Amino acid sequence: MKCQVKGPGISDLRLDSAKDKMTWESFNHCMSEITKAIPAKQHIQTPVFLGATAGMRLLQQKNPERSNTILRKMQNYLMGYPFIFRNASIMSGLEEGLYGWITVNYLMVCFIENSMDAWVHPHGAKTVGSLDLGGASTQIAFAIPDDAEGEDIIKVSLYGYDYNIYTHSFLCYGKNEAEKRVLAKLSKESSNWSNVKNPCYPAGYNITMTAEDIFGSECTKNQITSKYTPTRNITFYGQSNAEQCKLLVRSIFNLTSCQEGENCSFDGVSQPQLSGDFMAYAGFYYAAFSLNVTGSKSMESFNDNRMELCSNNWKTLKEKHQGKDIHVKSYCFSANYVHTILDDGYKFNTDNWKSLNFQKEVNKTSIAWSLGYMLKLSSMIPAEGKILKLPIDNVLFTGLLLAFSALTIITLMYLLIALARYC
Repeated sequence: MKCQVKGPGISDLRLDSAKDKMTWESFNHCMSEITKAIPAKQHIQTPVFLGATAGMRLLQQKNPERSNTILRKMQNYLMGYPFIFRNASIMSGLEEGLYGWITVNYLMVCFIENSMDAWVHPHGAKTVGSLDLGGASTQIAFAIPDDAEGEDIIKVSLYGYDYNIYTHSFLCYGKNEAEKRVLAKLSKESSNWSNVKNPCYPAGYNITMTAEDIFGSECTKNQITSKYTPTRNITFYGQSNAEQCKLLVRSIFNLTSCQEGENCSFDGVSQPQLSGDFMAYAGFYYAAFSLNVTGSKSMESFNDNRMELCSNNWKTLKEKHQGKDIHVKSYCFSANYVHTILDDGYKFNTDNWKSLNFQKEVNKTSIAWSLGYMLKLSSMIPAEGKILKLPIDNVLFTGLLLAFSALTIITLMYLLIALARYC
């Protein structure tokens, strides 16, 4: 089951009962639903884990004491339920990327499947890459050759098979933090904070924020100017300009920081050459959904729909979506951001774009790092397993099967001829 806690993430808890009332009420509702869903006799056998991600990683950098207090508060809260509380911790970016990859391949049945009463490795050991876009960070993870080494490469054993996984998490490149960085850049370069032009917002739309809303993050504090005071207002006016938005979004990426000849994504991070299919979920999916290009579509379709979406003014967007999504104002930004990080960042192009599959769920199960986290920590995916290893891919196996069949037929024909001669 899935239960969404309403309100901000735990990194935004005020540690004030009155101010956090709505969040705790939502937590109580979800935990009540979980308690009802699990049979009472299994409560004492059910482990509970709390994994915090990029929002808490940022808070840990900014205010370690506050971060630790929130974790203790969450731990005490969860220990009040009749389950086995195991752990509350802040995951590293590498772990978050790996757990996303495990989730994707578990749901796609890429690890093992039951065949002839034995667990076998399906698809000739083919796995699917993982692309996750959250609010504060983004993760990429995919299998690479066994002999590859590096700081972003982790070896993991699942069901008796070893995998060499490249995974990297980019902090401050989540959708929400990236948008703050864009707003901070516009504010920093503007001489008039009461009229800041934003090409990514739709024409006819405007919004006023405080400087603290924009510059109060660990991801934007390095852009604070002499004009900054936390309570000062900044007003942004939309422009509906796709190309200017793309240039603006691209400017927050460091795309020239790699050594010459080195495979690289951005910000000086080495990345092996892309290979195989990829599942793009979370923020990637929602951006594709707003463009009506979910599933596997061409890069051209993504771009055409991006340009069309960004040409709409605020009135048109509101009429199309009828207030169904509070993020409508940021659709153009999200589309350009996803295109930039996939194209300029991770190096997807017109040739391999269709290897991307933008999905929200697989077989009605949401795609998220949390499933992989639970499977690994609860040992539901053991390092070793009672499996039948088939270290050959489907093509080779089919060829051998055909050859064996042909040999059998020839042998039978020979026996029939010999029998006819004998008779």
